[in-house]
Amino acid sequence: MPIENQPPGNSLQGYFLQVVRQSFGQVGIYDATIAEYVADVLADFARADNLYKMRSGGGRRIDSVVEMLARAPAVPADEADVLRQRMLRKYVGDYALFMSGVFRQHIEGKGSLDYYLKEGSRSYWTVSELDLALYRTGYYLYQELSTKFEFYSGALDFMRKAYFAAAPGEEPFAGFLRQFQGWMKINLSEN
Repeated sequence: MPIENQPPGNSLQGYFLQVVRQSFGQVGIYDATIAEYVADVLADFARADNLYKMRSGGGRRIDSVVEMLARAPAVPADEADVLRQRMLRKYVGDYALFMSGVFRQHIEGKGSLDYYLKEGSRSYWTVSELDLALYRTGYYLYQELSTKFEFYSGALDFMRKAYFAAAPGEEPFAGFLRQFQGWMKINLSEN
């Protein structure tokens, strides 16, 4: 399905914002803050270094929510621990949303979809609670992401199917990569 209009500017975030707004609108999500947040996550995770930020002691990338959560301090001892906990939980929430939405078939194939939905929601709720404790104003966004996590994940899955669908016989990720490479070719050649 072609994407209506050109994204604002030529940024990757602008491209994803246009796609997210259009597809989320088709499923009844009109929250501009949520759409912008999700577009930011997609643009950020378009780089493998950002998608796989966490590494094991041996340098192996960590791509499992279970392993990510095992790194969380059980009880934060000081403000630095609280900030690390917040950063980890935000990353886990973003990762779970991205993987359960954009790469849902992969997560389902591993039998982990329910776990990703539960832990993604739980992680965003933890971020909201930590933001409240730290007197940060963005806590409501994370409460919203938490309470409607499964809905937003499903909306991302719809977006992938509607706008990044693989052609018959192609790998499931081929449509996403084809659209992304097309954006890169057009926008990077202009700079």
